[in-house]
Amino acid sequence: MSLTGDRRAEQSAEEPTDGSRPGRRGPARSDRPSATIGRVAEAAGVSRATVSRVMNGSPTVAAELAARVRAAAEELNYEPSLVARSLALGRTSTVSLIVPDLSNPMFQDVLRGLSHAAAGRGYRLLVAESNENVAEEAILAVEARRRSDGLVLASPRVPEAELRALSDRLAPLVLLNRDLPGSNVPSLSVDYAAGIAAIVAHLRSLGHRRIVYLAGPAASTSNRERQAALRAACAAEPVCALTELPCGATFDDGHASARAVLRSGATAVVAFNDMVAFGALSGLHELGIGVPRDLSVAGFDDIPFARYTTPPLTTASIPRNELGRQAWDRLWALLGGGPAGHDVHFQPRLLVRDSTGPVPAGRG
Repeated sequence: MSLTGDRRAEQSAEEPTDGSRPGRRGPARSDRPSATIGRVAEAAGVSRATVSRVMNGSPTVAAELAARVRAAAEELNYEPSLVARSLALGRTSTVSLIVPDLSNPMFQDVLRGLSHAAAGRGYRLLVAESNENVAEEAILAVEARRRSDGLVLASPRVPEAELRALSDRLAPLVLLNRDLPGSNVPSLSVDYAAGIAAIVAHLRSLGHRRIVYLAGPAASTSNRERQAALRAACAAEPVCALTELPCGATFDDGHASARAVLRSGATAVVAFNDMVAFGALSGLHELGIGVPRDLSVAGFDDIPFARYTTPPLTTASIPRNELGRQAWDRLWALLGGGPAGHDVHFQPRLLVRDSTGPVPAGRG
């Protein structure tokens, strides 16, 4: 087995040197010995194995010995090798997060909540982006799990059958914005149907009867849930007409949809997410369309910029940081061998801002 940098440093510091070995610059200084596990063991009068057990938090070492080892380590300013510790424990003290699109502030906030919570337990976070590539997402998930102790999949796009087949290999695993009914994989999700229903009810109260939906990625489970909710809400209203336009999940997708939105004859837009809504606002502005004077626009997620657009965006707010924190709570429980706790279904909150208004005169 090759030695990592930390272990090489420990080995070379403990070996006698006479300047004759390749790469040596002369005798080691005896007055400033390096703090190695061997020197800690010598100072504490114990074996190297005992020092290793104490540094790794093993409860099998007598309290008096453990105190002696810790005192010696502190006196010598000893820092155990993270690589060696990982090998000894069979853990990396690292967890992974995979998201479909890192440019979306929604996922950045989830990342922040997860990262801060993990750091509180001494864990680091590895992050990977699938870039909405379903095939790449599955490969990334397997590779990330090999390099870490647990995995969080945010809004995974892989089909359900494939996700089920992978779930055992990826465990411990936590899902965000996705669930696997009948499995033991913990999930945290959002009640997208309730959020969409609130947006439609708001638009209907303003007199809007023709609504266009800028659909998200076809592989997105949350997009399908939003589509189903929109269809149900409009079907319940005999005077409500719904047009669905393929779009995507990014600002550019929303911007490119502006002309198609106008051709639809709709008086209100419901976007897959806030980024799409931002793009639509920009594209409509370039075409000389006033929002909400000529057309109302609503988004979903309430990312940090939503309140600062012109006009401020009406949207459904979800607890993005809380999703990350609770994902860590469940992953930490699984890492400890315990139950992950109950699944959570967050209820969005409608935030009415200036991007929605009464239907234009004569277009009701």
